[in-house]
Amino acid sequence: MTRVDVTELVRLRAHHPEAVAEAAARRVRRPLLRPAGRLMIIAADHPARGALAVGNSRSAMANRQELLERLCLALSRPGVDGVLASADILDDLLLLGALEDRVVVGSMNRGGLAGAAFELDDRFTGHRPDDLDRLRFDAGKLLLRVDYADPGSLTTLHSAARAVDAMAALRLPVFVEPFICRRADGRLVTDLSAEAVTRSIAIASGLGGTSAYTWLKLPVTEDPDDMARVLETSTLPAVLLGGETGGDQQGAYERWRKALRLPTVQGLVVGRSLLYPADGDVAGAVDTAVGLL
Repeated sequence: MTRVDVTELVRLRAHHPEAVAEAAARRVRRPLLRPAGRLMIIAADHPARGALAVGNSRSAMANRQELLERLCLALSRPGVDGVLASADILDDLLLLGALEDRVVVGSMNRGGLAGAAFELDDRFTGHRPDDLDRLRFDAGKLLLRVDYADPGSLTTLHSAARAVDAMAALRLPVFVEPFICRRADGRLVTDLSAEAVTRSIAIASGLGGTSAYTWLKLPVTEDPDDMARVLETSTLPAVLLGGETGGDQQGAYERWRKALRLPTVQGLVVGRSLLYPADGDVAGAVDTAVGLL
């Protein structure tokens, strides 16, 4: 694993903050999809929402040097197309030169902090569409969690729709990650039943004045065999999100393998389970996931 020099990153940030924009301006870009038409994106936008836990470790993603080293390793593996992250992490990766010829997806709404009373009032506190365009990034991602009992969900729906409009106006793809949620004992719980995921897809697909640049970022349903029926809800291209594996990495691979055969599924966006695998082998976990494509 290549060692990241944090001292040099801090020196650049302190003495030459323009280095971020300069690196973005000279970055070698690539199409979102190669001719093979499959995407493998590494996700690392969790810390900006205060979600630092992986498995039994409550602060696994808190060490920025270690996270950057794992990201650089993952991005160096054959078949990995790019990364999804918040501005601070993407700025670091730009300065490290790790985003050349990679798809860069900026995370847009990070205001719904994990565990907060206002978690579902998910404000757009990250990348704006204009930021993504200015930095020559390739796409954006927004989280759309809907609780029918929480008025904050309406604010998020409205903001998400306007973000879809703004991204379409710039001809930038936007990955919408929808969930139907509910509160249980003070915690937010996502409903991964076939009915709930179907409803979330229908809601997300209808956001904004056009869906021309909208992609879906979807979980695998509780029963993976339901995915074929669930994905009939929309013609929008979709990628599968990784989520927590509960220690069953092989089971996760098998669920992804089945869903990747479906016609609207164009790839994977996976984060913690590949960056922090139980056996510590980041390269092995990434290579296995790439092999599923």
